[in-house]
Amino acid sequence: MQQTVYNPQKGRLEAIAVAFTDENTTWFDDLENNEGISLITDFEGCLVIASDNYDYPILIDNLSRSDIHYDKSEAAALRQQYLQL
Repeated sequence: MQQTVYNPQKGRLEAIAVAFTDENTTWFDDLENNEGISLITDFEGCLVIASDNYDYPILIDNLSRSDIHYDKSEAAALRQQYLQL
């Protein structure tokens, strides 16, 4: 599936071809006011963090779901950190 993501390392939007499957994605159902993290996905040595709103997902280099212990709060903190750069 073609997905537009924000790459903070490059400072731009880019299109990636990512498949969201049970093997590479962790979904979160407990969203708060449509501002929570909806999923984290491993993609070619990077981590995709998506929220349940109209913001673009974030693509973070050299991280995986296991690096953040599959944790929603760690993903939210990372997302916030990279958006402030």
